[in-house]
Amino acid sequence: MKTHVKSLVVGGGAVGASIAYHLAKAGWDTMLLERDELTSGSTWHAAGLLPLFNMGYATSHIHDYSVKFYKQLEAETGLNAGFYVVGNLRMAQTQARMDEYMVYASTAESVGIPYEWMTPAQIRERWPLVRTEDLQGAIFHPTDGYINPADVTQAMAKGARQFGAEIVRRVQVDGYRWTGSEWVVSCTRMIEKGGNLVPSDEQFEITAEHVVTATGNHAQRTARLLGIKIPAIPVEHQYIVTEPDPMLVEYRKNHPEHPVLRDADAKWYVREERGGWILGPYERGAPACFEYDVPQSFRADLFPLDLDRIEEEYMSMIHRIPSSETVGLKDDYNGPICYTPDGNPLVGPAPGLRNMWLAEGFSFGITAAGGTGHYLAQMMVQGEAEIDMAALDPKRYGSWVTTEYAARKNEECYEHVFVLHHPDEEREACRPLRTAPCYGRVKAQGAQFGCVNGWERPNYYAPQGFDDHAARSFRRGGWWQYAVDEARAIREGVGMIDATAFTKHLVRGPGATAFLDWFTCNKLPKVGRINLTYALTGNGTVRTEYTIVRLTEHEYYLISTGALTAYDGDFLRKAADDKLAEFGWIDIHDVTTQWGVFAVAGPKSRDLLGKLVKDADPATVLSNKRFPWLSMRNIELGMCPVRAVRVAYTGELGWELHHPVEMQNYLFDQIMAAGEDVGVTLVGARAQNWLRQEKSYRAFGNELGRDATPLEADLPRFVDMTKEFHGKSAMAQTGIRAKCCTLLIDGPTDADPWGREALYEGDTKVGRLTSGGYSVAFGKSIGMGYVRPDLAVEGQKLKLRMFDQLWDAVVTCDSPYDPDNASIRKDG
Repeated sequence: MKTHVKSLVVGGGAVGASIAYHLAKAGWDTMLLERDELTSGSTWHAAGLLPLFNMGYATSHIHDYSVKFYKQLEAETGLNAGFYVVGNLRMAQTQARMDEYMVYASTAESVGIPYEWMTPAQIRERWPLVRTEDLQGAIFHPTDGYINPADVTQAMAKGARQFGAEIVRRVQVDGYRWTGSEWVVSCTRMIEKGGNLVPSDEQFEITAEHVVTATGNHAQRTARLLGIKIPAIPVEHQYIVTEPDPMLVEYRKNHPEHPVLRDADAKWYVREERGGWILGPYERGAPACFEYDVPQSFRADLFPLDLDRIEEEYMSMIHRIPSSETVGLKDDYNGPICYTPDGNPLVGPAPGLRNMWLAEGFSFGITAAGGTGHYLAQMMVQGEAEIDMAALDPKRYGSWVTTEYAARKNEECYEHVFVLHHPDEEREACRPLRTAPCYGRVKAQGAQFGCVNGWERPNYYAPQGFDDHAARSFRRGGWWQYAVDEARAIREGVGMIDATAFTKHLVRGPGATAFLDWFTCNKLPKVGRINLTYALTGNGTVRTEYTIVRLTEHEYYLISTGALTAYDGDFLRKAADDKLAEFGWIDIHDVTTQWGVFAVAGPKSRDLLGKLVKDADPATVLSNKRFPWLSMRNIELGMCPVRAVRVAYTGELGWELHHPVEMQNYLFDQIMAAGEDVGVTLVGARAQNWLRQEKSYRAFGNELGRDATPLEADLPRFVDMTKEFHGKSAMAQTGIRAKCCTLLIDGPTDADPWGREALYEGDTKVGRLTSGGYSVAFGKSIGMGYVRPDLAVEGQKLKLRMFDQLWDAVVTCDSPYDPDNASIRKDG
């Protein structure tokens, strides 16, 4: 057995085997350690389904790769992976469910996943055992199906060995120690004793340059060993296997196997199994388990079945497949399946650690295993994956996450597998948790909240008693008119947005200026000024967007998206550590929770703030001469000291008011009282999102990410090519593969794009939207996205697919609303 490798994978389920395969295939000397036998975790009892259906762009790519990859394994390894390409029929009982499928189809089309629409009559004709009279229709994926989890894992393991990987079973990892250049991994040989797997007296160490943990149900133990938090906790999932169904057996004499059937409104999947059926429900009340550890005695074991918990789903299967009513139960499974609070796995660098990679929290591990190995290996070997993996990054959760939060959110995620996944969905469990001081005040004003990184953030405002849940839709929801009114208030009067959730870092010290000049691609601002800039990956794509405020010669205030505080902070600190010897001491503090933020914007914003500002010459303190656009001034609003930044994400005259968070309620009351005369309107994030698209302001996670350079985002004005900065040469070598643009869309009268729709020139797919919404300035739908570079030209006519129809779209100039920035620069 080797004692030193390039990469060490810990965990021998489907995910770990795939990672070992892809790393070995990339040429890395790789070892995989498994504490028991391969597949002995959740893999062995998984149903083996391979659903392509997913609303996320990155996850759709991962699933699509897996399905294609598994089909080639037998030719490569000689082992049959047990892939049955029977297709997947996802049925809809309501029009809302069909709308969901059509919104999903936008993502599938962008990724290139094939699908077909089916009517109830077509379903009945093709699969007469399925009851269809209460269905609206279905979406059918012909290329997916199900696979034998053990077989595909063994095939990937054999492939990994063929590429030189070593796989060692019955070895438990007990500790990790970083030397500064490699990991020393403490191991114990495991042995059988009385039917249990127990540690032996044989202990040894393995050194590895990189470690990947794919420990499944043991993620909490892994977290303790590493000294980090991993919000991956299993939830009990049960499924049952029936005795042979005589009518199914008769049907199969002359017909191929049924596709995997999913009745999302009934919350279950069903597939054939040796003449009978497997029913897998996602019921309410499934409990989390192993919240702190997996018992030493728990191996390839199961929990007792709880039939009462799935009675409703069982009866609905009988309704949908009447022939199953008289069939007895043959077998049952109730085992742990790992979840995360948002249902996406945790894939990427571990927080605070070097060369430590996580692949944890896979609720659809068989579907995701192949693609995860592929894209994670790209990240490790090439520096980045070809797709933006930020949505799966472990650091999307910060240190505020607790065991209780993860367990309860994971239970919620489990029971939400088959709920209607509205793009405007907000899940209720574990809320409110992180609240700004003004939470109670804006709630009393009718705020309807979304959740960003645990923070409660107003999405829009509605009358008391308004039901946000009932207002959700795949089209224009019941909240839409409120957001329209809020957007108009900012365009025509003045509005205030609670932006407290913004991430804020203080960077200072003798090395701060040289470091930030290298770390970001734009010129650094002068003292008292601000700049929009980007930190790039080593591959030249956008890692983080920053507004940098220069406080003093070597002191900077960095503002970035509120959704990814730990993600941004980890990258910032690691980069600073790397350059410490070159640039000198750099002090970095996360000050997010120290500063509240109100964004005041609109033509009357100067009038509003003028009523509150205290200054020797209050008439000029907010003028262009004393307070120009893209500058920062320390001002006083009543008794509140404010770090005011003259910038507005909405594209109107406005200021961000950064204030001591303990004074937030005082400042809120002052602004609302002063606003009675000018008519201040409280505004939520949805209206802001529409307004920023009218100005072509790119958003991180939408137009900006690790799959596009700032030049491809069409932001050359924020890139200083006269200086050296991280990722510069890679950015230049990448060229322009696709280009960001803004489009006005003549879409349906009852819907706007959500930002995932495919774009066409004639019959050719030429790009996709990354943002979408409604423009109050133009009275029609608006969107931003990426198209073939030669098509990102003002006046270019394209087509956009929404709800299975093509709609006219035209590329506009950059910043179609107020392209000369006259409103933002307005003096007074």
